Amino acid sequence: MYEDSDKERLLLAVDCIVFGFDGEKLKILLIKRGFEPERGKWSLVGGFLKQNEVLQAAAIRILHRYTGLDNIYMEQVGTFSDIDRDPQERTVSTAYYALINIENHSRNLDHQFSAQWFSVEEAPRLIFDHDRMVRHALKRLKVKAETEPIGFELLPEKFTMLQLQKLYEAIYNVSLDKRNFINKVRSLDILEKLDEKDKTSSRKGSFLYRFDADKYHRAERSRLMLNL
Repeated sequence: MYEDSDKERLLLAVDCIVFGFDGEKLKILLIKRGFEPERGKWSLVGGFLKQNEVLQAAAIRILHRYTGLDNIYMEQVGTFSDIDRDPQERTVSTAYYALINIENHSRNLDHQFSAQWFSVEEAPRLIFDHDRMVRHALKRLKVKAETEPIGFELLPEKFTMLQLQKLYEAIYNVSLDKRNFINKVRSLDILEKLDEKDKTSSRKGSFLYRFDADKYHRAERSRLMLNL
């Protein structure tokens, strides 16, 4: 039996931490808030839960609105319910982080929503408790990226081993030894080496690879730790 209480207005929000990778740095998509409070300040992309939605559906809708993309990898970070987190009205927010290939992101939407990509290390201060949400999302991303192939969501379908190394260096903010990294990745046996080469950085070029989902699903989970 539920405790009797007066009905009070409570807003349910969904905020999305959208990560991308530009080949060098891990980036985050931010927008300038278009209404008070904190109008004109940097914010995560987000919105409110509708009567006919579950949280995941709301996150999918919000991500499509601000990126133009469907079938985005996302994961729930947590729910934030500090009483004074929104100074104007009692609002509880559930946060999701999402991983996208920046090249696929709709540039037309940047202008529409005053959106901009920032490197995670150089991002401006965000409204409310959004910085806290980002910190939680980064912790979750780092743990997951070592044990599951979610990092490939941030890369083009075909990539070089150097691009993959730079991605993991950006996620963990470390410098990795090239030979050790390549040996670790190859030991996982989840990549397909292609006959194609990327010759944008040198005449000799570098072989391109592709993530092989079938190999990944057949692999023993105990071997899928990068241990960076």
